[in-house]
Amino acid sequence: MPSTRPAANPIRMVRAAAKDAERVAPLFDAYRQFYKQKSDLSAARTFIAERLQRDESVIFLALDGDKAVGFVQLYPCFSSTAMKRMWILNDLFVTPEARRGGAARALMERARQWAVETKADSLWLETAVDNHPAQRLYESLGWTRDNHYFRYLMPL
Repeated sequence: MPSTRPAANPIRMVRAAAKDAERVAPLFDAYRQFYKQKSDLSAARTFIAERLQRDESVIFLALDGDKAVGFVQLYPCFSSTAMKRMWILNDLFVTPEARRGGAARALMERARQWAVETKADSLWLETAVDNHPAQRLYESLGWTRDNHYFRYLMPL
Protein backbone atom coordinates (compact mmCIF):
# COMPACT_ATOMS: atom_id res chain seq x y z
CA MET A 1 0.00 0.00 0.00
CA PRO A 2 1.61 3.29 -1.02
CA SER A 3 2.07 6.06 1.50
CA THR A 4 -0.44 8.89 1.55
CA ARG A 5 2.17 11.22 3.02
CA PRO A 6 2.96 14.28 0.89
CA ALA A 7 6.62 14.38 -0.13
CA ALA A 8 6.83 18.07 0.88
CA ASN A 9 6.19 17.27 4.55
CA PRO A 10 8.71 14.58 5.55
CA ILE A 11 8.89 12.95 8.94
CA ARG A 12 11.50 14.68 11.08
CA MET A 13 13.59 12.92 13.75
CA VAL A 14 14.55 14.56 17.05
CA ARG A 15 16.27 13.16 20.09
CA ALA A 16 14.03 13.49 23.12
CA ALA A 17 15.29 15.32 26.18
CA ALA A 18 13.83 15.24 29.70
CA LYS A 19 11.57 18.17 28.79
CA ASP A 20 9.97 15.96 26.09
CA ALA A 21 8.57 13.39 28.54
CA GLU A 22 5.08 14.92 28.10
CA ARG A 23 5.28 14.34 24.33
CA VAL A 24 6.64 10.81 24.62
CA ALA A 25 4.34 9.58 27.41
CA PRO A 26 1.10 9.19 25.37
CA LEU A 27 2.99 7.29 22.68
CA PHE A 28 4.68 5.10 25.29
CA ASP A 29 1.32 4.44 26.97
CA ALA A 30 -0.21 3.43 23.61
CA TYR A 31 2.81 1.18 22.95
CA ARG A 32 2.25 -0.59 26.27
CA GLN A 33 -1.44 -1.02 25.48
CA PHE A 34 -0.46 -2.67 22.17
CA TYR A 35 1.34 -5.24 24.35
CA LYS A 36 -1.82 -5.80 26.45
CA GLN A 37 -0.89 -3.59 29.40
CA LYS A 38 -3.41 -1.34 31.11
CA SER A 39 -3.24 2.33 30.25
CA ASP A 40 -1.47 4.39 32.90
CA LEU A 41 -0.44 7.73 31.43
CA SER A 42 0.84 9.07 34.74
CA ALA A 43 3.15 6.08 35.29
CA ALA A 44 4.24 6.24 31.64
CA ARG A 45 5.17 9.91 32.05
CA THR A 46 7.13 9.16 35.23
CA PHE A 47 8.92 6.18 33.69
CA ILE A 48 9.95 8.08 30.56
CA ALA A 49 10.98 11.19 32.53
CA GLU A 50 13.20 9.08 34.80
CA ARG A 51 14.89 7.32 31.88
CA LEU A 52 15.62 10.63 30.18
CA GLN A 53 16.66 12.52 33.32
CA ARG A 54 19.03 9.72 34.36
CA ASP A 55 20.35 9.29 30.80
CA GLU A 56 19.35 5.62 30.98
CA SER A 57 17.86 5.47 27.50
CA VAL A 58 17.93 7.29 24.19
CA ILE A 59 14.59 8.15 22.62
CA PHE A 60 14.06 9.49 19.14
CA LEU A 61 10.72 11.05 18.24
CA ALA A 62 9.20 11.03 14.78
CA LEU A 63 7.53 14.38 14.15
CA ASP A 64 4.98 15.17 11.48
CA GLY A 65 5.10 18.94 11.60
CA ASP A 66 5.01 19.56 15.36
CA LYS A 67 3.01 16.42 16.16
CA ALA A 68 4.83 13.43 17.67
CA VAL A 69 3.66 10.38 15.71
CA GLY A 70 6.14 7.74 16.87
CA PHE A 71 9.20 6.92 18.90
CA VAL A 72 12.02 4.45 19.28
CA GLN A 73 13.70 3.82 22.64
CA LEU A 74 17.18 2.39 22.94
CA TYR A 75 18.82 1.02 26.07
CA PRO A 76 22.60 0.65 26.34
CA CYS A 77 24.28 -2.60 27.19
CA PHE A 78 27.66 -4.17 26.49
CA SER A 79 29.03 -7.22 24.73
CA SER A 80 31.66 -8.97 26.80
CA THR A 81 32.89 -10.97 23.84
CA ALA A 82 33.18 -7.95 21.51
CA MET A 83 34.15 -5.64 24.40
CA LYS A 84 31.93 -2.96 22.91
CA ARG A 85 28.66 -1.20 23.50
CA MET A 86 25.47 -2.67 22.10
CA TRP A 87 22.05 -1.04 21.95
CA ILE A 88 18.79 -2.79 22.73
CA LEU A 89 16.05 -1.42 20.53
CA ASN A 90 13.43 -2.02 23.17
CA ASP A 91 10.46 0.03 21.98
CA LEU A 92 9.20 1.09 18.57
CA PHE A 93 5.77 2.63 18.12
CA VAL A 94 3.98 4.66 15.47
CA THR A 95 0.43 5.95 15.91
CA PRO A 96 -2.14 4.05 13.82
CA GLU A 97 -2.95 7.11 11.71
CA ALA A 98 0.74 7.62 10.83
CA ARG A 99 1.47 3.99 9.94
CA ARG A 100 2.58 3.13 6.43
CA GLY A 101 3.88 6.67 6.02
CA GLY A 102 7.55 5.94 6.61
CA ALA A 103 7.83 6.86 10.30
CA ALA A 104 8.75 3.37 11.54
CA ARG A 105 11.35 2.97 8.82
CA ALA A 106 12.79 6.43 9.63
CA LEU A 107 12.91 5.62 13.35
CA MET A 108 14.68 2.32 12.68
CA GLU A 109 17.18 4.08 10.44
CA ARG A 110 17.81 6.75 13.10
CA ALA A 111 18.43 4.00 15.66
CA ARG A 112 20.94 2.38 13.29
CA GLN A 113 22.66 5.74 12.75
CA TRP A 114 22.87 6.25 16.51
CA ALA A 115 24.52 2.85 16.96
CA VAL A 116 27.08 3.75 14.27
CA GLU A 117 27.68 7.21 15.81
CA THR A 118 28.34 5.64 19.22
CA LYS A 119 30.62 2.98 17.70
CA ALA A 120 28.38 0.18 18.93
CA ASP A 121 29.00 -3.44 18.00
CA SER A 122 25.35 -4.08 17.21
CA LEU A 123 21.70 -3.37 17.75
CA TRP A 124 19.31 -6.05 18.86
CA LEU A 125 15.59 -6.31 19.42
CA GLU A 126 12.81 -8.73 20.24
CA THR A 127 9.29 -8.76 18.90
CA ALA A 128 6.22 -10.88 19.41
CA VAL A 129 6.18 -14.01 17.27
CA ASP A 130 2.83 -12.93 15.80
CA ASN A 131 3.89 -9.34 15.02
CA HIS A 132 4.37 -10.08 11.32
CA PRO A 133 4.21 -6.44 10.10
CA ALA A 134 7.14 -5.55 12.39
CA GLN A 135 9.07 -8.63 11.32
CA ARG A 136 8.63 -7.70 7.66
CA LEU A 137 9.88 -4.18 8.38
CA TYR A 138 12.95 -5.42 10.28
CA GLU A 139 13.87 -7.94 7.62
CA SER A 140 13.40 -5.36 4.84
CA LEU A 141 15.96 -3.20 6.65
CA GLY A 142 18.54 -5.98 6.80
CA TRP A 143 17.91 -7.31 10.31
CA THR A 144 18.33 -11.07 10.62
CA ARG A 145 16.43 -13.40 12.90
CA ASP A 146 18.63 -15.15 15.45
CA ASN A 147 18.30 -18.90 15.09
CA HIS A 148 21.37 -19.75 17.18
CA TYR A 149 20.33 -18.82 20.71
CA PHE A 150 17.33 -19.43 22.93
CA ARG A 151 15.97 -16.65 25.07
CA TYR A 152 15.25 -17.51 28.71
CA LEU A 153 13.25 -15.46 31.19
CA MET A 154 12.94 -15.63 34.96
CA PRO A 155 9.93 -13.64 36.14
CA LEU A 156 10.51 -12.17 39.60
